[in-house]
Amino acid sequence: MRIRALLSTLLVLALPALAAGYPERPVKIVIPYGPGGGGDVVGRPLAHFLEQKLGQPFIVENRGGASGNIAMEMVAQSPPDGYTLVLALAPQLTVNQALYSKLGYDAARDFAPITLLGSAPYFLAVNPSVPAKNLQEFIEYARRNPNKLSYGSAGNGSGLHLSMELLKSMAHIELAHVPYKGAGQSVPDLLAGNIQAMFLSYGTGQALFKAGRVRVLAVTTAQRSPAMPDVPTIAESGVPGYDSGVWYALLAPKGTPAPIIRKLHDTCVDLLRGPEMGERFAIDGIKPIGSTPAELAAYIQAERVKWTDVVRRSGATVD
Repeated sequence: MRIRALLSTLLVLALPALAAGYPERPVKIVIPYGPGGGGDVVGRPLAHFLEQKLGQPFIVENRGGASGNIAMEMVAQSPPDGYTLVLALAPQLTVNQALYSKLGYDAARDFAPITLLGSAPYFLAVNPSVPAKNLQEFIEYARRNPNKLSYGSAGNGSGLHLSMELLKSMAHIELAHVPYKGAGQSVPDLLAGNIQAMFLSYGTGQALFKAGRVRVLAVTTAQRSPAMPDVPTIAESGVPGYDSGVWYALLAPKGTPAPIIRKLHDTCVDLLRGPEMGERFAIDGIKPIGSTPAELAAYIQAERVKWTDVVRRSGATVD
């Protein structure tokens, strides 16, 4: 017993020194999408600024496939030493466990939250032929014409699909779903009028809006986007409580020493509050956040409950 107590004391004393020397070699940030995907707009600037701040290379590894499940399982099984991190998006942490009957990881059990890095909205866009100038008119038209309007998505269970399913359930409307193999394939059909509506990311939405090729009715997040401040939220446009969008979280394997988690958290928060990171995020319409690990854990759990219910109601599955 004395030996065990002595070892525990030595471990406690050693932890601060461990964090002080961290990192002593390159750190890998795994992004669960292929190169050029949604995770890169946050992951690559983050890696660049962490490398500058902490003095060791932070290497981005893109590992796509199975909606991010391959990357999440790999990181969950990695040594909990702070040298393998994952930049996960909402699907990997809140949706996939409802969509897939079997997963090789558990989002709540297998990871140590570090911080919620940022979030970005979707924009509800319609083809100009749709007789609606705002969201309320869109909802009223859809109620009078059930399933006459069709909407595109990046596929069953994607964020674009489930965000529209959430709107359908909260606004009590019926729209026909047309899934595509990626959001990029659906945009030409929106412009051609083959589908009438869909949620778009900021980069795509603002470019098409400025060109007059789509009509943007509302933004999905609880607050208006600083990138397009004149666009009202869905919540303020007649669907109170609606909130959706893209968010980015940094996590480590479960068991990573608390001092290392704290150092990563503090460094990330400093970066998120600085002008360089903020300016880089603004290019893609991303709002910096910088939560505590406990706040991120609570947020993941709440979002998991919310989106599991949306998946269940929609009947979406990928198995």
